[in-house]
Amino acid sequence: MSESPERSSRRRRFLNFLLGTSWGALLVAILYPIVKFLIPPPSVESSQSSVVAGTVKELHPNSGKIFKFGSKPGILIRTPAGEFRAFSAICTHLGCIVQYRPDLRHIWCACHNGHYDLYGRNIAGPPPRPLERYQVNIRGNEIIVSKG
Repeated sequence: MSESPERSSRRRRFLNFLLGTSWGALLVAILYPIVKFLIPPPSVESSQSSVVAGTVKELHPNSGKIFKFGSKPGILIRTPAGEFRAFSAICTHLGCIVQYRPDLRHIWCACHNGHYDLYGRNIAGPPPRPLERYQVNIRGNEIIVSKG
């Protein structure tokens, strides 16, 4: 008993359809993770406008401390006179993290020897702009830093 040509043709079309869709599904399964890796999701900037950067007791005169401000580092300084000041801790030259040097009594970037005074102004080295300054408020024993 032989099959009719019409039935054989339908079976062949059905098998071709299954093979074609399976190849398409395989291609999508391989390419989708690659595309998701190459195109990262949009980064959401923290809407946080103020943070607790530390306590008054932990920061002695003529000292500094790095703190996290959203997704970026900040630097909190207590001047030799006892005033609190806060800035972005990202150097305006190449984006390195700055630090407070008590011996020099100013902010220093170790990457290319950039220097900033206690107002965040660039005073020596390659940094082209001053550091971004933040507002500092004391609430009880907490030091609150916010974008001004």
